[in-house]
Amino acid sequence: MSGHPWAFHLHWVALASTLAAGLGAGAAQRWGGPSTRRQRLAVATAIVVVLVAFQWPLADLAARWSLAALVLQRLALMIAVPGLLLVGLPAPLLRAATRPAAVDGLLRRAARPPVAVAVVTAVAVATLTTVAVDAQANDPAVQAAVDLLLVVAGVVLWLPVIGRVPAIRRPSALGRAAYLVVQSIVPSFLAVVWIFARHPLYPVYAHAPAGLGIAPVTDQQVAGFVAKLGTIVALWSVAAVIVLRDERRPADTGDSEPLTWDDVERQLERAERAERRGRRWGLYLPPAADRPGGGDSPPGGADAPT
Repeated sequence: MSGHPWAFHLHWVALASTLAAGLGAGAAQRWGGPSTRRQRLAVATAIVVVLVAFQWPLADLAARWSLAALVLQRLALMIAVPGLLLVGLPAPLLRAATRPAAVDGLLRRAARPPVAVAVVTAVAVATLTTVAVDAQANDPAVQAAVDLLLVVAGVVLWLPVIGRVPAIRRPSALGRAAYLVVQSIVPSFLAVVWIFARHPLYPVYAHAPAGLGIAPVTDQQVAGFVAKLGTIVALWSVAAVIVLRDERRPADTGDSEPLTWDDVERQLERAERAERRGRRWGLYLPPAADRPGGGDSPPGGADAPT
């Protein structure tokens, strides 16, 4: 970290990692078959957002100088990047990445709106405690782990809304809009604390020099407004689009979503896993035609009428 908040320098590791991820995403799109312009634009935008989040000046300011910059970085990692990747990544890649039983089971549970709100709130609050913020500022490994956790929490946030993961049930259009409104309010309650606090809450930013030109308390209040307004604008905009699209749908189509082959295949895989678990624990009962006797109860046996 340089001695001045506006001193320019490149973060070479972050730059190389982002470019490698971009090349991997491009290869994944080609491997997944023809992609739409919307998908290519979504992936390209996600790469640009990551570059902005982890390069000068935002990365430098977020590390030690400004809580508002840290909030902007977190909004990019938790809201923008996961949503764009879920929209842009090819279906075969999402299908392969979510096929393992453990991943599929976790996603099924996390996609329930109450669970998703609880997960996002827990991650948002835990990673903004004084201890967590101080650890991120002093240990690059901790910062990398927190950044990865924020992206995972962002995937959970968008699971009930973006229907790209096979066989993940989504609420109705109004249900998704209401869920986004709740997600914009509950996890960001710390913003209210920052706005009304009379002293700096984070030592790492409280002792920042006056190079930014604003007091630490003012920066903290700005961070509160950025966190609250940024989340509301992003999530409420998506909620409005969902409601408007639903109103334009023909009335005779209802609110049900079309069933795809990926959904059917994933449900069959789940049934097959459940059958294997049942055999393992001795709970599986084969069909009557497969049992000895062809399904007919032997005379005088246990099933004979009394």
